[in-house]
Amino acid sequence: MSTRRTFIGTVAGVSALGTAGASVVTGRPAGTAQRPFTPYVVVSTWDFGAAANAAAFAKLSSGGSLLDAVEEGARVPEADPNNHSVGLGGYPDRDGHVTLDAIIMDDRGNLGAVAALEDVVHAVSVARRVMEKTPHTLLVGQGATQFALEQGFEREKLLTPEAEAEWRKWLKEHKYQPQANIENRNQYLQPGSAGNHDTIGILACDPAAGRLAGACTTSGMAFKMRGRVGDSPQCGAGLYVEAGVGAATSTGVGEEVTRSVGTARVVASMRAGMSPADACREALQHIMKLRGEALRGEQVGFLALSPEGEVGALALLPGFTYAVTDRAGKTTVLPAEHL
Repeated sequence: MSTRRTFIGTVAGVSALGTAGASVVTGRPAGTAQRPFTPYVVVSTWDFGAAANAAAFAKLSSGGSLLDAVEEGARVPEADPNNHSVGLGGYPDRDGHVTLDAIIMDDRGNLGAVAALEDVVHAVSVARRVMEKTPHTLLVGQGATQFALEQGFEREKLLTPEAEAEWRKWLKEHKYQPQANIENRNQYLQPGSAGNHDTIGILACDPAAGRLAGACTTSGMAFKMRGRVGDSPQCGAGLYVEAGVGAATSTGVGEEVTRSVGTARVVASMRAGMSPADACREALQHIMKLRGEALRGEQVGFLALSPEGEVGALALLPGFTYAVTDRAGKTTVLPAEHL
């Protein structure tokens, strides 16, 4: 691995209870003014996670649960037509279909997910219905869309004029070249290339009770093959949450995260006593060892949260950012360290 020595660095990860690098969101349920003020922690991937954090903060402050909060936060980028990496306005597959993947999970093993969902904006909410209304954990393709419509979700065209225009440019070029950190660019796509990791992951915790929840939602790799599913909706890949241990979400090239069951590995390392930061480091070093030069130029990042509110964030390459919110509700976007 001598050719990758320049990637070795320090992991980002600091306590969420009062230092930068964490998102401490405090919320008091309605009607409980006499109770102690309960701190919550919310962190999310990428700069557009700031708006997601704000929505999660508002949900917690109005008495919502952690699951309510991560769902509400994830719905924000899903409904933003200017965000080409999640939900409405997401770039299509190479056949022109926008397909969505999402997962939601609490720390008691309750989870729901959808993959290759079409014609419904809020994939994360459909995933929650899978969790609450079915005996299953994952619905895909036409079955996922049918279930969503039966549950009362409205059918809506997801391919926006802007996304369609970029797809048609790509068709003329007939090239496929992933771009690292595409989520964090104002111009999400240049003609002749495609994004290779399009995701928002959001994690929330109540340190007083030691409870956790998380969600992850995406429109997937731009111009992917029809039917491609990345890491985002897969339990243990795009998201994993475990009571008393921690939660983790991922971003980057989904295939690389899936090969290593990345977030499950991060949480397993936390179970073994590692901090969230060190657990992210261990998972990335494992991926580097496993994949070697095949990984060169590819981005993978992890964001992890402990039940107490300690946060870790680390990526293979520069450019990964995450949104944090302090006790006063102030949200800041921070750069993660990289190997």
